[in-house]
Amino acid sequence: MHKSMKLKILVGTTTQTAECVAQAIQMDCADLVDDIEVVLMDGLGIDVFDEPALFLICCATYGSGDVPDNAQALYASLHEAPRYLGHVRYGVMSLGDQGSYPMTFAMGGRRFDEKLADLGAQRLGEVWTHDASSDVQPEESGVQWCRAWLAEVLADTAK
Repeated sequence: MHKSMKLKILVGTTTQTAECVAQAIQMDCADLVDDIEVVLMDGLGIDVFDEPALFLICCATYGSGDVPDNAQALYASLHEAPRYLGHVRYGVMSLGDQGSYPMTFAMGGRRFDEKLADLGAQRLGEVWTHDASSDVQPEESGVQWCRAWLAEVLADTAK
């Protein structure tokens, strides 16, 4: 186990679902990583990525494919103050509603993914998506995904 690793979950949320998922991960994955911090994206800028941590973008989708209001400042700063983020390793959890928005499903997190990749950051694993129109419980499903994702990341780090 990597006691020294910090997982920083950046939450973009509209209805608090993404925040609930992040909090469930914080509780249920504490045995895998020593330090898990959940931070709402409100008012954050690109400098949030200066910290040595493993990042998890946990982001809802607002309307037809936008990032939520509380994620706008961070998303904008990636465009307005871009710089190379080659040191950043991250995962993405993207929530959406396929029933109401099939064309732009879960685009909130994917927008962050695209922009971070443009800036040289390295995404680890696949993007997890949650469909609000399904019967799947986001917290349960998200924790399962995150445990598997963390195990993979930690195994790679140990090599």
